[in-house]
Amino acid sequence: MSRTVVFESFGGPDVLQIVSEPVIEPAASEARVRLEAFAINPLDAMMRTGSLPGAGSTAGSPGRARLGVEGTGIVEAVGAGVTTLQVGDPVIITAIPDAASRGSYAAHTTLPATALIARPAELDVVHAAAIWVGFSTAYGALVETARMQRGDRVLVTGASGSVGRAALQIADRIGAVPIGITRDGAKIESLRAAGAADVIVTGHDDLPTAIHERVSTEGVDVVLDLVRGPGRRDLLTATRTGGILVSAGFLDPRPAPEPDDDRVRIIDYRGFDLLADPAAVRRMAAFLAAGVRDGALLPAIDEAFDLDHIVDAHRRFDEGGHAGRKIVVTV
Repeated sequence: MSRTVVFESFGGPDVLQIVSEPVIEPAASEARVRLEAFAINPLDAMMRTGSLPGAGSTAGSPGRARLGVEGTGIVEAVGAGVTTLQVGDPVIITAIPDAASRGSYAAHTTLPATALIARPAELDVVHAAAIWVGFSTAYGALVETARMQRGDRVLVTGASGSVGRAALQIADRIGAVPIGITRDGAKIESLRAAGAADVIVTGHDDLPTAIHERVSTEGVDVVLDLVRGPGRRDLLTATRTGGILVSAGFLDPRPAPEPDDDRVRIIDYRGFDLLADPAAVRRMAAFLAAGVRDGALLPAIDEAFDLDHIVDAHRRFDEGGHAGRKIVVTV
């Protein structure tokens, strides 16, 4: 049996409970992982509350659903046909599209072997549990989708969040010029430490004016919009003709205005679509491993809880005290 976090109704952190569930043997092309730690993501909280777009009821076994889309652990068993993994390998989970039935909030999970990559030796368990979602989202949006290049001026909204911080680090490592946007002036120094060449504080700086005065009269080349909402209008104004705006977040639930023209290309980034491409995952994994090895890529950690305190960990997430740093739960 395996200790597993489940919920049987939508609601606050108190709906989470720990139960014992059977350990699933891996089928052909699958592997079972003994989890050592997992991280809490906005998607988990949206699933728990029922606010995920399209969520009508909990999935998984009747009246019971799981959570978790990232984590790290040790391969415990492999199914027929698996040649890329061996029992005892330390791995990182790259994606769990069916998290309601095979989520990472558990002592064990069984997944397609293609959803696992080698864990870089330089990462401890806590950082390994928290690195994939933020960095793969930022890499997928900026490198695979926007084709960000060295020297590009890159504007990142929601820069103090886990994906935003990852985007600053990735852009800086490639040699682009990352500009972070935040609502909190107290975060300027931490964003500069994460790689931001400049930081713009909304509510204090007029965004288009700040871009044209401090960055370029033409505007930026690439925008990674992790917020959406009505603020998109200013982002489009701050982007050069022929530039790209990639929407990859939903921090503002209000409608985002459509542009009046096609001066700027707008792309809606869907991470799970890209993660379904094994070649793209290999590129992400190689970039991540190289960045970890040279010290350029590392997630910011807020606090680590043990599994018995999963409710406290989710309460911490809901309260927002983590300030965009990752909350990790050890198993």
